[in-house]
Amino acid sequence: MSEGVYVYNKTKESFLAFRVKVADRTSSRLIGLLGKRSLEPDCGLWIFPANAVHTFGMQFTIDVILIDKNFRVVGLRELLGPFRIVGPNFRAESVIELPAHTIFKSGTEVGDRLEIERYERKINGGLDPSAEVPSSEGAKASA
Repeated sequence: MSEGVYVYNKTKESFLAFRVKVADRTSSRLIGLLGKRSLEPDCGLWIFPANAVHTFGMQFTIDVILIDKNFRVVGLRELLGPFRIVGPNFRAESVIELPAHTIFKSGTEVGDRLEIERYERKINGGLDPSAEVPSSEGAKASA
């Protein structure tokens, strides 16, 4: 699992999270947020690829945003409690799990366009090459 992207709602001009980990491998997608006791403000998990999620084994409530390959919001689920399922949304290519109330606070709605960019860290005056965003066929790091 890699760290280093932020999620910005271009339509509403609001940030959803600044510290989002990327779950782009089978193992990191399966583990997700399991074992965590909470999700800190401004943090999240971008599961890529995915079009459904569950909260079995989780101990806290989250908000879920489903996005398509162009980073347009195609589904929302607010205050998803433990031991719940968000069924498949076949228009979604990835899912962002965020702290509870993030969707409400940001005003995010279906149809909004998001921007997901790497959070480049400076190392000895240069950019950190390990701070990369996964890409999918036909998708760019920002829409």
